[in-house]
This record gives sequence, C-alpha cells and structure tokens, in this order.
Amino acid sequence: MSAAMPVPFDVKLMNVTANIVFALCACLLLAAGAWWVLRQPFFPIAAIKVDGEVTHNNAVTLRANVTPQLAGNFFTVDLARARKAFESVPWVRKAVVRREFPNRLRATLTEHVPVAHWGDEAESKLVNGFGEVFEANVAEVDDNLPRLEGPDDQASQVLGMYRLLAPLFRPYDISVVELGLSTRGSWHVLLDSGAVVELGRGQSEQVVERTEAFLRTVGAVAQQYGRTVASVESADLRHNQGYALRLRGVTTVVADPKKK
Repeated sequence: MSAAMPVPFDVKLMNVTANIVFALCACLLLAAGAWWVLRQPFFPIAAIKVDGEVTHNNAVTLRANVTPQLAGNFFTVDLARARKAFESVPWVRKAVVRREFPNRLRATLTEHVPVAHWGDEAESKLVNGFGEVFEANVAEVDDNLPRLEGPDDQASQVLGMYRLLAPLFRPYDISVVELGLSTRGSWHVLLDSGAVVELGRGQSEQVVERTEAFLRTVGAVAQQYGRTVASVESADLRHNQGYALRLRGVTTVVADPKKK
C-alpha cells in the first residue's frame, strides 16, 4: 500500500486563503443583513423618559422640542445628536441620553442654577455656579441676584472675584449689587447704597487688599465730615497709598468770593 503524497504548501496556502475569504464574505453578508434589519421600521422609539433636574422645564415640553430632531429607530438613533438637542433647550446645562431596551430612550438632565445676572439689563443672560454664561427667561429668577459684567470668556473670573469681594462688605451692612470688569482689566462695584467704587486693576489679592483698606478707614473719614458710610457717593481706589472719596452733601470746592 503506497503512502499518500503530501499536499504541496502552495495548495495549503490557497485553501487557507479561500477559507478566510469565504468567512469574511459570510461575516460581511451577515453584518449587512443585520444592519438592513435594524434600519427597518421594526424597532421604533416608543417613548422618551425624562428625569433629573427639570425645575424650569417639563417633560412634555422637552419631548415636543427634541423629538422632531431625532431620526432613526431604537438601534440607529444618534445619541450624541439627541444629547445636543436636549442641551439646546433653555435652562438645560447637561444631558445624558441612553437606550433602554426594548424601545425607549432615557434622558437624565442637569439644569443651570443661576447665581447672577450677566451683562446689560436688556439682555437675558445669566451665570451659573460654574461661571458659565447661558441664556434663559430672566423673569424666572430671583430679582435679588447680583449683576456681573465683563467679557463672556472671563465670566468665571468675574464670578470668582465677586465671591472674594462680597463677603468683605457684609460686616459693614453693605451689599455688592454689581461687579464689573472692563476690557482694560479694571474692576468696579456698585453698592446697594448707590455708591460706585473703582477698585482698579491687578491680581485678585491686590484688589482685595485695597478693598479691605478702604473699608477699614472710610467710616472714620466720613465721620470727619459728619457723615456715615451710607453717605458715600463714589470712591476711587486707583490712587497710590490712598483713595479719592465723594460724600453726599460735602464739597471741598471753595466758593469764589467775587460771585457772592
């Protein structure tokens, strides 16, 4: 009995290659078939569940705004696009959208929490606790929130400065109503008494130091003229080793005797 002749190497290689090609073709056909099935209207999105922080929005309104922007079925819907659609709704800061088998989407929302008005009173901009500027209906927020002003890309810096300065005035029964940062980097505040205080430029530590020095001494200065801190009309802290002060009802201008 003669032994079987070994299969040549090139034949083996051709057989292996053919098997791999057939397997790849089968996988591609299966994938294409599965993709075709998934794209058919057999798996529609039956519901969108909204939860999380929805103080300023209701689920019905959210679904009405977002649903027209969604395309595809349960398997093919673009979750990133759905997330952006939810985050485009006023007050929504962040949305996490995921599929819930068999036919539902769940959107978990986080809303902006306003801590201050932003910019001009004619605008509808607010600032949240992260120093992010957003637009919303300002009629829905507390009128007692402070107003911050400055370049939009520096809102976080302005909020940080407000958090440093506001506590300095409270022991003197004074509240900061507005804080502004000019395009040249100079700070100013409007107090609840109506006084405008120019704080000048510099690092936050320098601005805080000037403000503390002003608050420690302004009461005594006002008292010299029979006035109180509430009589301060304006102050300018941009002077070296001192500040300029304007008090209501007090003038340092000497009358011209020729005009009497």
